[in-house]
Amino acid sequence: MNNWHKLLTATLTITTISFTPNSARAQLLRGAGDSFAEPLYQRYSQEYQQQTGKMFKYTTIGSGGGIRLFINKSIDFGGSSLIPTPIEQNQMEDGLLMVPTGGGALAIVYNLQQITREVKLSREQLAKIFTGKITNWQQIHPSFPNQKIQVVVCSDNCATSFILTKYLNKITEGKIPASRNPDWGFKVFSSFPEDSGIAGEVRRIEGAIGYVQSNVAVANNLSIASLENRTGRYLQPTLAETQKALANLKFNDDFTTEDIKDPEAGYPLVSLTWLLISKQYLNPDTLQATQNLLTWILTEGQTFNESLGYTKIPEDVTKKAQDAIKTELRIKPY
Repeated sequence: MNNWHKLLTATLTITTISFTPNSARAQLLRGAGDSFAEPLYQRYSQEYQQQTGKMFKYTTIGSGGGIRLFINKSIDFGGSSLIPTPIEQNQMEDGLLMVPTGGGALAIVYNLQQITREVKLSREQLAKIFTGKITNWQQIHPSFPNQKIQVVVCSDNCATSFILTKYLNKITEGKIPASRNPDWGFKVFSSFPEDSGIAGEVRRIEGAIGYVQSNVAVANNLSIASLENRTGRYLQPTLAETQKALANLKFNDDFTTEDIKDPEAGYPLVSLTWLLISKQYLNPDTLQATQNLLTWILTEGQTFNESLGYTKIPEDVTKKAQDAIKTELRIKPY
């Protein structure tokens, strides 16, 4: 009897040890992907925990990486400023709901310690820098130093590269292909999979130029170039100019958008960002936790967007998205 009691106690202990982490893990949602939206999701995480006592974690690995991990079911949700391709969507066995969370701007950042005047880049100059046709800062302006332009880019299936090349494709009438993995046509100085790496490299290298989300540029105290927009105005990636660029954006029924290539007003390099959400779940706790988090992001979470330089999603769109979260996310049938 004594041996049987010991065996029962050990069995219950093992069961408790193995069950408790699984139960806790079902409540801790884990996401990964887009660096374009990292500042937004990190703030969401802090505020969500403070307001609800619940947690979620978000890791930056780039939009392409987020899509891959979401397809492989290695994470609960992905973050992306890319709309997954039809081939990628067909690999998402549990379906896909794209939930828009905000809009942001891509800043062109540079390192020129010897100048104090503002760097303004025309549409033509921007295209020539990122195709290797302008290679020296004096080609931008005669007063700039005789300094080689060191181009730093994003690697690894990158949303920010797609945002930039999509714009370059538009303003060069298709001469530059829009791509997640561009062939720049010349040897770039270096490449990094995340905004933080690009920002650090631009800060380190005299004469460097690169592109990062505007909030990352400000946080790293990087110099930001003014870009010529469609109306000929030279603009910085401020919240006000981002809002102008995205003001007339139209959403499709699946919450994707018409392609943003060259907005008529505002700062030209802008994009939305989305969370990639499965439609079917094995675990009811995970389903409920996901619905709770998404509902919070589309309501309370939106109040933090503008303080970080992101636009809000229009209220009529957030209401439709909330309805989709309630009706389209469900337990997976056996």
